[in-house]
Amino acid sequence: MRLIVAICGASGVQYGIELLKELKEKRVETHLVLSEWAEKLVEEETDSDVEEVKKLASNVYGHKEMAAAISSSSFLVDGMVVCPATVKTVAEIANADSSNLISRAADNMLKTRKRLVVCIRETPLSGPCLENLAKIAQYGGIVMPLSPGFYHKPKNIKDLTAFITGKIMDLFGIENEKFERWGR
Repeated sequence: MRLIVAICGASGVQYGIELLKELKEKRVETHLVLSEWAEKLVEEETDSDVEEVKKLASNVYGHKEMAAAISSSSFLVDGMVVCPATVKTVAEIANADSSNLISRAADNMLKTRKRLVVCIRETPLSGPCLENLAKIAQYGGIVMPLSPGFYHKPKNIKDLTAFITGKIMDLFGIENEKFERWGR
């Protein structure tokens, strides 16, 4: 499996980092794009540094690197996840603004009908943002708010991020035991 992973500058970059760790463990080929603000938040919110995060991916591109392989719809991938997604990136994706590598790769997913999972972290959400999320869903993307469940009785933040990581992996058909499932 080959996935594009974009990490934007919304609080919650740890979700994207944990996803990269799990995908690496599952031997999924990943193509990572970190926005400029994501890099700042990695340093601000986590115990990781940007270079450590980049080492988790198979391939890494700058968000302005428009000549990257993933900027073309002819580059074959199984899908893309934007985690976390900012309101700005959501607006770019919803309105086919392909002015950076994240929104361009996401637009490729929509036009080729590949799985696109957009993990919005912001709260509360404005009317225009809700409209943009609805557009993404109408165009075939999956909107996944970064809202962990509590039925698995999380004991710490790692349990909450594991829940989200497991749900994202579920959406791509990647087997995992990241959280206790309902009804077990």
